[in-house]
Amino acid sequence: MTYSMDKLVAELTRDEGLRLKTYRCTAGKLTIGIGRNLDDVGVTGSEARLFGCETPAQALAHVKRHGVTKLQAESLFANDIVACERDLDRNSRWWRTLDDVRQRVLLNMCFNLGITRLLPFKTTLRHIERREFEDAADQMLKSLWARQVGARALRLSAMMRTGKDAR
Repeated sequence: MTYSMDKLVAELTRDEGLRLKTYRCTAGKLTIGIGRNLDDVGVTGSEARLFGCETPAQALAHVKRHGVTKLQAESLFANDIVACERDLDRNSRWWRTLDDVRQRVLLNMCFNLGITRLLPFKTTLRHIERREFEDAADQMLKSLWARQVGARALRLSAMMRTGKDAR
């Protein structure tokens, strides 16, 4: 790993927030913890044990009914970061060659959008791969995603443009 996990965790926690009860995110998805999309991701078989359940379906029902503890939310969150890394490795291996800040930008976007909604950012991703960071930042800001997430997109595009941490 070449990026700062501590900084990524702080950035995602700021952007996603921590909620121990389920809620609907801006996209209308049932969410809990630090941005865990229960509609699309749910709870995996190995995560079911966190909730004292035998199956993912039982665990999902438990989470919907009772919520999660801070420790459970953090465990789901850690798994989600690993999943984003795997998705980026599978689809854009070059992301690992970027500097710390720009790796975190891609991880943040992947976390927020999911890989299936990140991959259609073809022009943006091409600019990033080619190290055309100004153009990539401009493309990020032209997207529907930027209009939906507002300040988050402004921060991430500034980070992409400069290679420096946002305030």
